Amino acid sequence: MTPDDSPDALAGRVILVNGAHGGLGEAAARACAAAGASVVLLGRRVPKLNRVYDALAAIGPLPAIFPIDLEGAGPADYADMAQRLREEFGRLDGVLHCSAEFRGLSPLELTEPVDFARTLHVNLTAPWLLSQACLPLLREADDAALVFVLDDPAQVARAYWGAYGVAEHALAGLVRILSEELENSPVRVSALQPGPMRTPLRARAHFGVDPALWPEPAVYAPALVHLLSAAGVDRRGQIWSPVL
Repeated sequence: MTPDDSPDALAGRVILVNGAHGGLGEAAARACAAAGASVVLLGRRVPKLNRVYDALAAIGPLPAIFPIDLEGAGPADYADMAQRLREEFGRLDGVLHCSAEFRGLSPLELTEPVDFARTLHVNLTAPWLLSQACLPLLREADDAALVFVLDDPAQVARAYWGAYGVAEHALAGLVRILSEELENSPVRVSALQPGPMRTPLRARAHFGVDPALWPEPAVYAPALVHLLSAAGVDRRGQIWSPVL
């Protein structure tokens, strides 16, 4: 699925995983730790973060936890997070966005304004604010990666996907714009567009389909490690849909 990456592809790197206790986020965090990265686990559910922390501590460098709720966090919270990363690690080599907010299919016309705004914020505005706060630290690395996970635009541009579908299209635009703006910097911007996975989000959207038909999120973790590693330069500026 990816070019041959070395087993220590992320050795010495510090990688922040946003949404680290979700299906793909946890799988990616485990893969990053196994590839030698010091992983910073970002999420709002501390007990779940603690479980992921214990798993990572057993397979790679000691991770760190940064609890944060994207719905309520603001620029000052992200600036504080970046400062703490600087103080604790002295560097940041990658940010991976795996978090997502989707509560089910619903007509736009019937969506409460507060729900529409919250979904847009968590899926679009918050990841950008987090990225913006991390960019100064990422720029100090010789090679750094800013990686987003996107849903299939052909799928979510259909009826009833609501604010989530709108946010996913906007996020794809953000990836392309930001990649062009950072073209001459050490920060590479790219995205992974995985296929169907066995996650709670997909189950809420496809509740009539047997989840056993979908692969576990871990099958896409190697592709994320690739994008975060130096070898990921081959996908700079791309929205990558790997074939399993």
